[in-house]
Amino acid sequence: MMESLELGALNWHYIQNPNEEDLTFLEEEFHFHPLDIEDCRSMAQRPKVDIYDDYNFLILHFPSFNKKGDTLRTREVKIFWGKTYIITLTRSQWILKNIFELAEKQPEKLTEDFSQFSSDALLYTILNRLLVDSYSLLLRVGAHIESINRELFNKRADLTIERLSITRRNIILLNTIFKPQLRLFQKIESGAIKGFSENSDFMEDYWGNIVDYYQKMWDMVEDNGELIEGLSKTFDSMQTNRINEVMKIMTLISTIFLPLTFITGVYGMNVELPLMDRSYIFWCIVALMVVFSIFFIYFAKKRHWM
Repeated sequence: MMESLELGALNWHYIQNPNEEDLTFLEEEFHFHPLDIEDCRSMAQRPKVDIYDDYNFLILHFPSFNKKGDTLRTREVKIFWGKTYIITLTRSQWILKNIFELAEKQPEKLTEDFSQFSSDALLYTILNRLLVDSYSLLLRVGAHIESINRELFNKRADLTIERLSITRRNIILLNTIFKPQLRLFQKIESGAIKGFSENSDFMEDYWGNIVDYYQKMWDMVEDNGELIEGLSKTFDSMQTNRINEVMKIMTLISTIFLPLTFITGVYGMNVELPLMDRSYIFWCIVALMVVFSIFFIYFAKKRHWM
């Protein structure tokens, strides 16, 4: 269903869950390229921009947490960017809907930063709000990494492994979202992708701000990727060390009991052995076993084996 907002001579059309009727309307009313309309039917497109004489068509990805708030997923927005209109298409309720509703209630909020309001300025406002939301998500991912770092020495290894895996998956997803779009925004800033403002220089600083903000978030993604990789290696080393410690203790116990088992095995045989008729021989054997155990433990500690 299409919702529309008039901002002077400019229109913002917001379409959530576009159906065939909506797409047919766009094709007939605005004469968009059939390939762009076909892209709108699918929500599994890569970020890109198609440039035409009278409009530009953008496909952008942004991150969003699931309902549990632990796993990120990709939100896709398609934008038709013309001189007198911005058309946004999404598949589900999202922060973009909140931005549209806020613009309906307080349209002056969209124009207060601009002396010349145009479709370029509206697009900048939408992208800036989406990037602010993405930045807050990156801060949450960073908080998750800090939490993992504090709990790295927790004895519940299964929980740590699960959180490491989820966070690493989130960072990989962020990488696939942000990396290809950085070049796209740089093209807008450089002028390779032309806007529709009468004064093209007017928007230059604003596009530069978008690129700077996006570059900052990309740097955060890379830093978080290095941090989670370091934490994963540290955790693996700790687990390996714990296993080695357990195996060392088990080996030492087996080494202590090996000669004791031999002695008890010998004197457990049903044959005549020396001193078997003496009543004190049992206590002598027990004392010998205790002395041997104490000596071996002392020897192992002196050699720093335990």
